[in-house]
Amino acid sequence: MTNSTTSSYSIRPAGVENIRGLSAIELAAAKLLKGYAPESVLTETTDEHTFADAAREGRLWVALKRDVPVGFALVRMLADDLPHLEELDVDPSHGRRGVGTALVRAVCKWAADSGYTMLTLSTFRAVPWNFAFYARLGFEEIPRETLRSELLAVVSEEADRGLDPDTRVVMGYRCVPPAIREQPRLSVE
Repeated sequence: MTNSTTSSYSIRPAGVENIRGLSAIELAAAKLLKGYAPESVLTETTDEHTFADAAREGRLWVALKRDVPVGFALVRMLADDLPHLEELDVDPSHGRRGVGTALVRAVCKWAADSGYTMLTLSTFRAVPWNFAFYARLGFEEIPRETLRSELLAVVSEEADRGLDPDTRVVMGYRCVPPAIREQPRLSVE
C-alpha cells in the first residue's frame, strides 16, 4: 500500500516498531467518550499481540508525526469476506486535523484494492464525532434486522462489555473496485 501524507502527518501500514505507543493513544482517545461509555470500556486497551498480528497481516495502519505514532486504525477480519474497522483512535492533541479521516480513507482503499465488497464498523450513534463522521466518509447504517451473524456477534460482544446496543450503530462502506474507481469519465459533446 502506498503511504499517504496529510499535512505534516503520514499514514502507512504499521510495523512492529510502531506498536509500543498505541495503547497510550487508545487511553487518551477514550477520555473523549467519558459520559458515553462505561468506565470499564474507557480503560480497555488492545494487547500488543493483537497489534503485532494485525501489523504482520496488513490490517493495522498508523498516523505518524515525525515517525511517532499519533493515531491508528485496526481492522479485524470477522470472516474471510468481511473486514471490520475494529478501532480508530487519534491522540486528542492531534485531533481535528484530518488524521482520522486519512486513516479511514486508507483502510477503505485497502478494502477495495483487496477485493472486498464491504468494510464494516460499529460506533456510537449519538456521539457527534462518530456516526456523522463515518457517514460523511460514505458509511451507511446497516439495519439491525439485516446484519450478518458475524456482525450480530460484534453487537453481542459489545453488550457483554457494557455498551448499550441501543446507543450503537453498525455501518458499512461499499467498496469500489480499483478498475471501476480508476475508469476515465466520459464526456458527452
